Amino acid sequence: MGASDLDTSKTAVSAWHYAAYGAVPPSRDAEPADQVLLRFAGDDITLLTGAPPGNLGAALALAGRHGGSLPLGRWVAQGGFAGEGVVPPDRQLAKFRGRTTCPTFNFNGAPRAVEVALATPSIRVRRLVSKNVCHGVIYDHAMHARFTAARDRRRSIELVHRGMDTYLAKRPRGKAFHDPLAAACAIDESVGEWAEVEMYRAHGEWGARPAPGSATSIITGYDHERFVATLLSEPQPSTDPT
Repeated sequence: MGASDLDTSKTAVSAWHYAAYGAVPPSRDAEPADQVLLRFAGDDITLLTGAPPGNLGAALALAGRHGGSLPLGRWVAQGGFAGEGVVPPDRQLAKFRGRTTCPTFNFNGAPRAVEVALATPSIRVRRLVSKNVCHGVIYDHAMHARFTAARDRRRSIELVHRGMDTYLAKRPRGKAFHDPLAAACAIDESVGEWAEVEMYRAHGEWGARPAPGSATSIITGYDHERFVATLLSEPQPSTDPT
């Protein structure tokens, strides 16, 4: 659990996490995240964020106070929204059809940090895995069968399998799998299909406009088989047309 949770009666994750993995001994032995990010930043570094990027905002502010910058080769974020005008109509999820903006939990959790990170030239490439695509990604029994077959291959696969085995036992319809899609895109960008855009915020909602050359791309679709194969470290066909 996070440091703030140690001072309250709240738990950091849902009950099924504890059922699957057990309790983690509480600890305050953690270096402030902004200091860690600043120390390890570099043009060859990819930063993956799957929650409100407050730590990224804090690191950018810390770098600025010291008269420097926070260089990153890529920032891959689970957050944002692309809709009408960016995503073809036949790819729009029914609940978002026709929308140009939408509130997003992660970006609205630290909107100023997002705006600064999007405008920071020291972050060379930005890849946003937005809700218009990730809300269509579900870990179901078919995916669980793939993880079951591969669970002895890697410790990480076994841990996902263990957690989802517990989850599916009570919720057989499956679980939204948002952050793992972002993680897979950080490993292999060809998991997603992308459009270069300019992000904007209006009335608490986020949207995207086409903007070639912006160095900010948002996902408009994804390859499900490549996504699962990436998570399972399976060999994949080449995407080289030659």
